[in-house]
Amino acid sequence: MSPLRIQYIGLLTLRGYTQRTQESYINAVAALSRHYGHSPHLLSDGQVRAYLVGLHQRGLSRSTVNVAISALRVFYRDLLKRPVARIEECLPRPRKVTRRARVYSREELGSLFVTGCRSLRDRAFLMTVYGAGLRLNEACHLKFEDVESSRGMLRVNQGKGNKDRYTVLSPWLLEVLRDYWRQFRPQGSWLFPALRLQDKPMVDGSAQLIFCRALKRAGLPNRGGIHCLRHSFATHLLEDGVDVLTIKKLMGHANFATTAGYLHVSAEQAVRVRSPLDVIAPPPVSSSPPPPPPPSVSMTDPR
Repeated sequence: MSPLRIQYIGLLTLRGYTQRTQESYINAVAALSRHYGHSPHLLSDGQVRAYLVGLHQRGLSRSTVNVAISALRVFYRDLLKRPVARIEECLPRPRKVTRRARVYSREELGSLFVTGCRSLRDRAFLMTVYGAGLRLNEACHLKFEDVESSRGMLRVNQGKGNKDRYTVLSPWLLEVLRDYWRQFRPQGSWLFPALRLQDKPMVDGSAQLIFCRALKRAGLPNRGGIHCLRHSFATHLLEDGVDVLTIKKLMGHANFATTAGYLHVSAEQAVRVRSPLDVIAPPPVSSSPPPPPPPSVSMTDPR
């Protein structure tokens, strides 16, 4: 390992970056170095900018490009002490794109859990992701001690942003988890360990594969990967009348703006909303013809 990489790892560690983020940042800087065949500290601003243009031209996602930008900014600005203005000029961030979350209906999720999952382990894992609104990495790193059955809560340790939180534990999910434990008896502390290495948690790739296979068996479309289960959790809570601040806490969002932008108005909610026009609308006018007048009565004496 080169001295420069050791210094970079030390900087990331001192700043409190998670192990997962450190790996992503190190890989991003290493990819730049491989691209030019030189140590990254020898590259000019123009070369770094040209590399970034190449990432965009390859059609990589905005999130992937942003990780590379963040990694290179920390490397050149904070480690190599290049002027901030130069770094921001050669490593601009792409414009933010607003996308609405795509979700599954409750009926589709029922099919996913029952028809799509052949293994009780797969069913328990996917139900945990949806039932507690977890991020993929959070679900993979759950431990048995995080299942607080007496309180009906699930503890998430060191989620995104190194924050702990609690979320809901469904009674149905608890029963499925108990059946899963009785059948598989996983060794160690991980709730969902890797199949071959029981002392290691399930890796993200294995979890995505479980989800994709279940979708195929259930005949459901892929609407953006396993993270759609988390979107569905939040959307269904919103449809059930749970307030947004509570959803924010369960989801582990740092600020309200994230939750407000993340939760779109569901079709069910839109149907229940009454337009203000209805309040001022005049009484409905009947389109049927008026009834015939009653027969006239003569007031004169017929005699």
